[in-house]
Amino acid sequence: MSAVARCLIALLLLTVPCLAADESVDDGKLRIIIFGAHPDDAEFKAGGSAILWAQAGHHVKLVSVTNGDIGHWQMAGGPLAQRRRAEVEAADKLLGAESEVLDIHDGELEPNLENRRKITRVIRNWRADIVIAHRPWDYHPDHRYVGVLVQDAAFMVTVPFICPDTPVLKKNPVFLYSSDGFKKPYPFKADIAVSLDSVFDKKLEAVHELESQVYEGGASGSEEYVAKVPPAADPVARKAWLRQRWEGRQGGEANRFRDTLIKWYGDEQGKAVKYAEAFEICEYGRQPNDAEIRQLFPFLGR
Repeated sequence: MSAVARCLIALLLLTVPCLAADESVDDGKLRIIIFGAHPDDAEFKAGGSAILWAQAGHHVKLVSVTNGDIGHWQMAGGPLAQRRRAEVEAADKLLGAESEVLDIHDGELEPNLENRRKITRVIRNWRADIVIAHRPWDYHPDHRYVGVLVQDAAFMVTVPFICPDTPVLKKNPVFLYSSDGFKKPYPFKADIAVSLDSVFDKKLEAVHELESQVYEGGASGSEEYVAKVPPAADPVARKAWLRQRWEGRQGGEANRFRDTLIKWYGDEQGKAVKYAEAFEICEYGRQPNDAEIRQLFPFLGR
């Protein structure tokens, strides 16, 4: 064997393992990226659907656009940012998803060119088929601006000469909004509703990891709030407390979007769903028909 041939074989052996682990290799699975403003929002809004995608072998990533460093009533700065990163990484591991927290201060997110490019790169690098984010109107400016930035990226991800250092997407993703209760300029419209009945307990396990937010109240907490929550030393009572609140939250979503559940799951199954998450199709991305929605959400009823 010639020296050239031996070199080529050695090079091939070195590169094959890298290709196997490379995100750029298309394995035919869906790639979903879910943006939240803070290290808890994506998990709260779409954690159940993330589990369903992950269980089916698809690739899911949850991204916090800010580091959450003022999201507590008693602590802030670097220690809080580190704590919330650890919480969200533990939660996302239980969801079966990858996790990323961007280095932007909580409460200081702006819809500027730098951040538009940052979001565009994150979506491109994940090679997303589905992108989920807040709607661009909300009580919190960080939530609003995540919506604006993702809307702006909805076109830019396919434009070659913006962020030319990142491979452009050849196909525009489907962009979705997570649900909210705001009425102006128009109320949330559920185009898709997902039953969480089979994964509700697993979602609660993930939410349980977000201790600073769910058990201490985050930025809206207080000593009085914490005093009403079962202590960490009594995990059974603490999880029961959490379940009661999330049964109301996800059960409320199921009741609110019952017609959409019936559309996707049929009359009998749709009426029986206890817990749900819902999504609205953003008009700025690809516009899927019902058949494509079923491909993108393969766990919907038939």
